[in-house]
Amino acid sequence: MLEGIDLEIEAGSFVALLGPSGCGKSTLLRFVSGLDAPSSGSVVVSATDGAPSKLAFVFQDAQLLPWRTVLDNVALPLELQGVSRGEARERARAPLSEVELSDVHERFPDQLSGGMRMRVSIARALVTEPSVLLLDEPFAALDELTRQRLDERLRKLWLTRRMTVIFVTHALAEAAYLAERALVMSRRPGKIVLDHQLVLPEERSLDLRTDVAFVAQTAILYRALQAHGALDDSPRTLETERT
Repeated sequence: MLEGIDLEIEAGSFVALLGPSGCGKSTLLRFVSGLDAPSSGSVVVSATDGAPSKLAFVFQDAQLLPWRTVLDNVALPLELQGVSRGEARERARAPLSEVELSDVHERFPDQLSGGMRMRVSIARALVTEPSVLLLDEPFAALDELTRQRLDERLRKLWLTRRMTVIFVTHALAEAAYLAERALVMSRRPGKIVLDHQLVLPEERSLDLRTDVAFVAQTAILYRALQAHGALDDSPRTLETERT
């Protein structure tokens, strides 16, 4: 359940959405995507020129088709749009290269690690060249080192493409590393209790996570969650706070 959400996200920005389980983060993302409709109010998604935006959604599970190769999985959205299989496969090579998986394009999903499957899922989302990319805890099930490497790769993809990104996560360090702006939600009914511009350099290496300025930014997010009783006591979140 959401309450009193009044939010504007600038085109080309990277926004992280934080909050406890069940507060409505994923619901808000589904409203933006059009997968669900709010019972009241409205959501408007438009490009800078006023034209409809192209959206892509990356879920927590990679959701790859096991009988299709990596290349064919990435090409699928184009085929569904009516692009010929040959052209779709050719256009799928570029996003696979962007996620550094050109060498596995003929493998099947069960031949890949969890991190590689998620990179395929991201490539599939990018193949249609979306102006808005929505990600719902895509790296939550991965080990910490793999997750950090994928955070770094996603950040670089955003710097290159400059699409609008809304990224749902429970992890404070992940939100601070990836985003330019962090939105913290309260427990149900979900409200925005903090809208914070992250004061960090545009170019970010993995070493940034140990920097004093980075720790200070994550502390701001932590205090907002704590002040509104929104801390999730799951081991995953507590481990993130100690990192």
